[in-house]
Amino acid sequence: MKYPIGIQTFETIIKDGFVYVDKTALVYKLATEGRIYFLSRPRRFGKSLLLSTLDSYFRGRKELFKGLAMEKLETEWKEYPVLRIDFNGCNFTDKGELENRLVSNISSWEKQYGRCSNSQSLGDRFRYILEQAHLQTGHKAVVLIDEYDKPLLDVIDQPHLCYLLEDGSRMSFEEHNRNVLKGFYSVFKLADEHLRFVLLTGVTKFSQISVFSGFNQPKDISSAKEYEALCGITKEEMLSVFPHSIEELASSYEVSYEEMVQMLTKKYDGYHFGKGMVDIFNPFSLLNCLSFQDLRDYWFASGTPTYLVQLLQHCNENINELVGRYYEASEFVNYKADVEKPLPMIYQSGYLTIKGFNPRRNTYLLDFPNEEVRQGFVDVLASGYFKERGLNTSSWLNDVSDYLEAGDIERFMKKMTSLLASVTYRFQQKNDPIDCERYFHYTFFLILQMIGKYNTMAEKETSEGRIDCVIECPGHVYILEFKLDGSAESALRQIEEKGYAKPYASDPRPLHLLGVNFSSQMGNIEKYLVK
Repeated sequence: MKYPIGIQTFETIIKDGFVYVDKTALVYKLATEGRIYFLSRPRRFGKSLLLSTLDSYFRGRKELFKGLAMEKLETEWKEYPVLRIDFNGCNFTDKGELENRLVSNISSWEKQYGRCSNSQSLGDRFRYILEQAHLQTGHKAVVLIDEYDKPLLDVIDQPHLCYLLEDGSRMSFEEHNRNVLKGFYSVFKLADEHLRFVLLTGVTKFSQISVFSGFNQPKDISSAKEYEALCGITKEEMLSVFPHSIEELASSYEVSYEEMVQMLTKKYDGYHFGKGMVDIFNPFSLLNCLSFQDLRDYWFASGTPTYLVQLLQHCNENINELVGRYYEASEFVNYKADVEKPLPMIYQSGYLTIKGFNPRRNTYLLDFPNEEVRQGFVDVLASGYFKERGLNTSSWLNDVSDYLEAGDIERFMKKMTSLLASVTYRFQQKNDPIDCERYFHYTFFLILQMIGKYNTMAEKETSEGRIDCVIECPGHVYILEFKLDGSAESALRQIEEKGYAKPYASDPRPLHLLGVNFSSQMGNIEKYLVK
């Protein structure tokens, strides 16, 4: 089986015999039931391939769809003029790069459809092209824009990148690029009569005050139930298209087919893009895994979310305070570059996903989608947070894992105490008691998430309150409650009085209750008690 790793052109995949997960029924539905759309999906999730498939469809390339669902659905196969803009591959931290890319596209189209001598602005020139494409071909134009938001993401939170204006003031690249895009996209409203279909894709969703001001608001299908599986691979698709590859992978890992499906699910599944809660596998990681026959972190390793880490450093919330919580959709679906509110960016970039829906309150539970993302994102945060720890991280994690699996609490706590002692320089800068407590919670969260092998939960909700931390190992369960400048006795008493252990009453694994007290004066664990 040939895997289309790094191939985003539909024609190449079909003609060269690469495996293709058939999405053409959804493509046909999209193309025939609406006109102007917006789709948000994480990077490397198949957006470019989707646009390429639409390109081939609207150009009437019937021969490419032989044997696919589209072959039976489409009967007319009209050929439309297709205009594509791809913002991938550009570095928009370079001055004038956005204008250069737009001019390059427009100049190319003008060679085919002509240029109006009175048109000066990019918007006017684009509008004339759309009009002429319609008049010359007899069919309205199709516009496909890939990664529309890259000109903004490249320059977000970089105030040193700016233009010097004539009045001596400065304008950031981000504001400049936003204004350029506003002017360009406003053309769609003026040229509506010449448009057959428009699709814009990107990582981040738009808001009313973003680049679409003056634009006929596109239909946002990012969380539409009927299009949840438009990009990515569902579990049903994985099992029907790749059974032999899964069998080979299971054999190399010496596990059963069913066990390998569970391993793949834990590693790469877990994305949900709407209320339908359809499980979506990360296509980039899954295809790489089946191709190389190796369970590795392909998607996360392909690009570090540096701009997200920057946003977290600016905001007043730690990652442990953002995950595992219910939110109203308005809190995370609309995008605006706000360094104080990174949640929308984290969600839309694919590092958090919908894990539950409360229909009574109309709220969504957000958490890490799978093991690959959880481990990768936490590792990035932890590497900076503990950069002065002077420890061999791999060796330290292996020791801690061994102690937890053996139920050796004393040695586990010694390891934790030694690590905390190496980062007390951060703690000593915090004078507010609440900040001190948040610091320790965040530190423990990162440590436990770094361990990664177990089901670790911070701030787990129960009917009686929130448990500070729960660690579920194959042979042991640990419940931890933290106090700052209090006592280990009161922490342990809270676990018992609040009944935090009740959910594990029938669990056969030994249950360990740990009350831990931090001393702000020591900058470390003052005492812990175990029951």
